[in-house]
This record gives sequence, C-alpha cells and structure tokens, in this order.
Amino acid sequence: MHGPAASGWLLVALCAATGAYCLLRLRSGVEEQRRTAGDEALMGFGMAAMAVPAAVYSPPQWAWPVFAAVFGAAALRALWVARTGRHHLHHLVGAAAMVYMAWAMAVSPAAAPGHAHGSGLPLVTGVLLLYFAGYVLLTGARLIPVPAVAGGTGPTGWGDRPELAQACRLSMGIAMVAMLITL
Repeated sequence: MHGPAASGWLLVALCAATGAYCLLRLRSGVEEQRRTAGDEALMGFGMAAMAVPAAVYSPPQWAWPVFAAVFGAAALRALWVARTGRHHLHHLVGAAAMVYMAWAMAVSPAAAPGHAHGSGLPLVTGVLLLYFAGYVLLTGARLIPVPAVAGGTGPTGWGDRPELAQACRLSMGIAMVAMLITL
C-alpha cells in the first residue's frame, strides 16, 4: 500500500497482532470462534503483508497475482460456507476487497516509493469504503458494554472471549478502511 511509512508500520503491527490472536482462537472451546478464526487469521496476516510500506519493501510484480489467487480462493470458500451463517458474507466481502486491492496494485504503474498514484477504480473503492466504514461503526457500537446478567458463565480462555473477537474484527475493519484510502 502507498502512504507514509509510519502509518504503514502501524497497520502491519495491528493486522499481524490481530492475525496472531485469531490463531489463538483456533484453540477455542467454542465452535463458533474456531469456525471463523482461520479465515480471520488469513485476513489479518494478508493485510499485514500488503500494508508493508512501499518505501521499505516493494514486492515483486508477481506477488500481487499470488495475493489475488490466495484471497480469491478464500472468497470462494467464504461463499461456500456462507450457506451456514451470514457472518461469512462479511468474509466474502473482505476477501473480495483483498483481491481487488491486489489487482489494483498489479495493474498500477510503478511510482516513486511512498507516493500514491491513484490505482483502483474510484467507484469500487468508494463502495468498499462505505461498506467497511459502516461495518466499523456497527461493530464499534456492538462493543459498548451492557450490564452483566447475574449468574454468568464464569471465566473463559482468551480464545473464547467474544468481545475480543469483535475487537479484532473492528481493528481489521479499520485497517481495511485505511488500506482502501491509501490505495
């Protein structure tokens, strides 16, 4: 992605940390957490790899079609799994956005490192920005604490905490907005 190196490194750190937490969720005792954790870990690590500042490392031109193929396969899997839960539709949109960004980077003309050069289609970028901005607002609103109900379930492991999974989804949504803006 293009843009200042400092914000790029912050995106890399945020996405890599989110991907690492999603790997922890793979060991969860809650099946719902395990079901989505792998997809979200792939998104987190993929976003981290794509967010490395261009001034530091510009991937070879063949890397962008590889990103597109990996996330294309993730989009097909999300489409297949969406039959069982609507949350996977968000995974489908996220994977499609990653394919789009990889495609935009593959076809963009080479520019000076760290300088944006307007790659991508403005209409598609705008629609994706609207979707992810709405997703961030909705997910953020869901994190507002509600009074605890008496007789809770007791302590849970790190991978079983739904509010942490929501926070990870929120941070990946914010990172997606930032990546689309710098596209």
